[in-house]
Amino acid sequence: MFTKRLLTVLLVSVLFILAVAPAAAQEGGNLRWSLEGINDLVSLDPAKASDSQGFTVIGLLYGGLVRLDGDLNVIPELAESWTVSEDGLVYTFTLREGAAFSDGSAVTASDVVWSLTHALDPATGGWTGPFYLSNIAGANEVASGGTSELSGAVAVDDRTVQITILQPSAYFLSQLTFGSAKIVSSKQATTDAQWENNPLSSGPFQLKEWNHGQGIVLVPNPGYYQKSPLASITMPFIQDSETAYQLYRTGQLDIMGSQQNGIPSVHVAEAEGQADFRSTSLFAVRYVAFNNKLAPFDNADVRRAFALALDKQTLANDVLAGTVVAADRILPLGIPASELPVTSLSFDPAAAKAALVAAGVTPETIGTVKLTYGVEGDNERVVTVLQAMWKESLGIDVTLEPLELSTFSARLNETTQTPETGLQMYYSVWGADYPDPQNFLSQQLRTDVGNNNGHYSNTEFDALVDQADVLTGDVATRLGLYNQAEQIAVSEVGWLPLFNPRLNILVNPKVVGVVFNGQGLIIPDFAALNVSA
Repeated sequence: MFTKRLLTVLLVSVLFILAVAPAAAQEGGNLRWSLEGINDLVSLDPAKASDSQGFTVIGLLYGGLVRLDGDLNVIPELAESWTVSEDGLVYTFTLREGAAFSDGSAVTASDVVWSLTHALDPATGGWTGPFYLSNIAGANEVASGGTSELSGAVAVDDRTVQITILQPSAYFLSQLTFGSAKIVSSKQATTDAQWENNPLSSGPFQLKEWNHGQGIVLVPNPGYYQKSPLASITMPFIQDSETAYQLYRTGQLDIMGSQQNGIPSVHVAEAEGQADFRSTSLFAVRYVAFNNKLAPFDNADVRRAFALALDKQTLANDVLAGTVVAADRILPLGIPASELPVTSLSFDPAAAKAALVAAGVTPETIGTVKLTYGVEGDNERVVTVLQAMWKESLGIDVTLEPLELSTFSARLNETTQTPETGLQMYYSVWGADYPDPQNFLSQQLRTDVGNNNGHYSNTEFDALVDQADVLTGDVATRLGLYNQAEQIAVSEVGWLPLFNPRLNILVNPKVVGVVFNGQGLIIPDFAALNVSA
């Protein structure tokens, strides 16, 4: 849950620089930063990472051609510069002189080409590469297994790589900041079958220890251009955020809270006002989605009835104690185009009943209705309230189906591939991989796109996002097109947005060099990352 953006639009996000003067920092400190919600990492191969916790570690171990700064602009990383052809299709990157892996070997253009190809290769087994790198020429052919050569990525010489894309894109550089575009040592990966367990690093840190089921320890990579003065980062795996919260309170952690797992809501009130407390609305949305291929949710009026029946303000402010922000739209607060208005389906029990009548459905004839959800955090409390609201406003009995998270993910995949045997409706979350409306609209609700698990489809919506996706140089027009598309999806309930999670975390004031915003925790300059004395 997780994932880098530019655009000249001001992001309406609160930024906090968690820093003291670097001069007061302690040379060789240890940063203790918990990863909540997991028992272990899936892999240290960036192409296989699949959750926000994994991508946090991948972002520390590997560098990309570009990365984000503290204001969420795309800046050079292992590429020192780039040019774009006049037609917007050819990007030529020059690698940073002296860029090196953790064993001292040079990062070359061939490593970049190999890494992008590896991320697309179906034998790798990852999903993020085929999804986020699909605009590179030849990517679909590699992802389908038709070829092992990525035609759109060429090593011109050791320090120059040329990437050709299929259509102009205002967000292509943003996509290159994501984990699937990180750079791996091709020499190690092609000569060591177990490389992903002890990889060479191209990023600011390298692996020291990976204690499966317990945690991971990283130390600075001497080959990275911004060398951190830290001695190490210790990242314990903690399944339950309550446990992490108590460990922080007893002085055993310096950072508690990751992108999808922050302070448990029952402790937010006691944490507020402390110097350690940080809070902001995430670039994420919690929502209910419907399987548009299965009755009764193949009928837009039924979906509208379920949307109009929910009192989101009560859910956000009373049930979740104001720890989230009620949402009537798909784009989260702070994402470009979220400042443009949409007409929402606000709580209206009478209108909800009327929509059900318009659909020709009654509580007696609607049949079995099941809401599936993953067991984590406040999910059970939320879905129980949704169940009660649908009963009160519509008279419909909704059955709840809790699933362990990995099983829930597998069922989502099944719903995408074979909707006839998939979930009927489900409670889920999407967090920005990069703060651009394309990541929430085109990549979630366009007909037959990979993440469109619920199979929402509208030809006008598709045409609008298709126009916006290729428009460069005219930000206002592009965002206006996304706004029109979002209005269609809101009116037809492509998703039923519930709330934008607030990320409530604890950061020891001694931690320096970290920026906190709607994308999560970002380190703009790794040479400034430290724990003060």
